[in-house]
Amino acid sequence: MLTILAIETSSETASVALLRGDDVLSRVSSGVRTHSQAVLPMIQELLAEAGISLPQCDAIAFGSGPGSFTGVRTACGVAQGLAFGGKLPAVPVVTLDAMALACHQQHGAAEVLAVLDARMGEVYWAQYRFDNGVLVAVSPPVLSAPADVQPQGSPVMCGNGLSAYAEAFPAGGFAEVMPHAAQIAQLAAVAFAAGHTVTAAEAQPLYLRNKVAYTQAERRDMAAAKEGGA
Repeated sequence: MLTILAIETSSETASVALLRGDDVLSRVSSGVRTHSQAVLPMIQELLAEAGISLPQCDAIAFGSGPGSFTGVRTACGVAQGLAFGGKLPAVPVVTLDAMALACHQQHGAAEVLAVLDARMGEVYWAQYRFDNGVLVAVSPPVLSAPADVQPQGSPVMCGNGLSAYAEAFPAGGFAEVMPHAAQIAQLAAVAFAAGHTVTAAEAQPLYLRNKVAYTQAERRDMAAAKEGGA
């Protein structure tokens, strides 16, 4: 029985999941503790509920991003530690992929545009389709202004970027669909079966933004540029 432990902390909500065969156990923490404090106790709870120890897992999966800079670093760091300690491979999973799968499972969408709030007036987005239930990337993850999101056709949209920048997405969509460890685990199972794993040392977050913060001078220049454009 394939057993995968998954961690997802790229947004305001932290989640962990344990996939065993077709069954998924999960835990979620939001706004109560920091992600770094919440993740390990939730993992311990899942392993105890399943009656297994860490070395009995086949791999450690994690939401590699894009997402919160601190959040994706937390997921990657915890996954590295667990993979190293348990002598297990790691499986990085793109968070937008997980959002697309959740939208497909929860709303039956065959074509999905996942839009995640990147803050600083920007969004992370990517488009997908499902061929016989298999996730296929139509466009890779991109960081852009909300107005620059360019879907192909008429996909179902999901993610908190829709509500964060509602003026750019008047058609709306399923804003409640967010990255979750359950879908991270399910996608990791597919990747694991295909041999797409990395060592603990090779596990890395996916960053689309080179800079996490702007200086005050840069912010003034950006504000002036926006006013000039207006």
